[in-house]
Amino acid sequence: MPKPKLIRITTVPLSLEKLLEGQLQFMSGFFEVTAISSEKERLEKFGVSEGVFTKHIEFTRKITPIKDLITVYKLYKYFRKEKPLIVHTHTPKAGIAGMLAAFLARVPIRLHTVAGLPLMETVGLKRWILNKVEKLTYQCATNVYPNSIGLLDFILSEKFCEPEKLKVLANGSSNGINTSYFNPSQYTNATKQSLLEELGIPENNFIFVFIGRLVADKGVNELVLSFEKLQKVKKDISLLLVGPYESDLDPLFPSTISSINSNSEIHSLGYQQDVRPYFSISQVLVFPSYREGFPNVVLQAGAMGLPSIVSNINGCNEIITDKLNGLLIPVKDDTAIYDAMLTVLENKDLYCEMKNKARAEIVTKYERKEVFEALLLEYRNLEAEL
Repeated sequence: MPKPKLIRITTVPLSLEKLLEGQLQFMSGFFEVTAISSEKERLEKFGVSEGVFTKHIEFTRKITPIKDLITVYKLYKYFRKEKPLIVHTHTPKAGIAGMLAAFLARVPIRLHTVAGLPLMETVGLKRWILNKVEKLTYQCATNVYPNSIGLLDFILSEKFCEPEKLKVLANGSSNGINTSYFNPSQYTNATKQSLLEELGIPENNFIFVFIGRLVADKGVNELVLSFEKLQKVKKDISLLLVGPYESDLDPLFPSTISSINSNSEIHSLGYQQDVRPYFSISQVLVFPSYREGFPNVVLQAGAMGLPSIVSNINGCNEIITDKLNGLLIPVKDDTAIYDAMLTVLENKDLYCEMKNKARAEIVTKYERKEVFEALLLEYRNLEAEL
């Protein structure tokens, strides 16, 4: 008997790689899985690595009505041809296009995962448009999965969707964390020393690390400002910035970029396929984002034994308990970032306590296999209800 067809869609393949790593390969044991995204060459490479089919359809990440309608039509034609049991979308643009096309094509199970909402930081006419798009996405879906309790509460407060469509799977997170892969024991002192030498960082420096897109709404402007302020009172500290700029969508201040380029203790390393080496040489993750769904980087840091300084926002405050495995700070507050960074430098006892508990919190609650199994069970239950 042939396997039922499952189609997973993201706007760009990077989301498949980073947000859903290993998940499509796992699901291919139970379904005929196809990944749809833009950037054909990168998508096909992902398909080979996960052992799943791919279908290239171009998406844009901006509001482009004509191009978006063309995308919806292409998806609709593909769904009518393939007749999938399940279409499951991630990311806002893939969500609206995929859910609308799946609705029109009468796909029986139409699922959308919410892993952060850009509209939270938007105002005016654009916010109104994004609200309408979000509501339409959820209307076309049969089920909607916020990946954190905070996101579920926000969706309900904005009345985007009726409560019975909403569910948080497992303990949150879209993909969980492979705690065997993200394990500090894999990195020897010699390996770490070699990387420090390569970066030109003294062995005794206390290293703060940020991993993510270098954009304004990740709090990078405030982070760089706070770090430079901290340098005036503390020596032997470094900051790693691991991630790409997105100057066309959400640029940093020119003054921030100037500081990054001129400060010898700020190391901007660009996008890295494997972030574990940078966690291994660091002491604390600083992640002062304005909005999140359920941030993988905070899970990764914890699994690598790092406490985290994070904004007190949904997702972050579900992973981090203040003064247990990290510190919670107000959003958009460079003084609070500075104070938290100073605290981990000066309060050695608190830092050690948080570090000692960081990995155990993640292993206990967010192991990847449990998240995969919870999603598979959801698929099976929805199929049985048809």
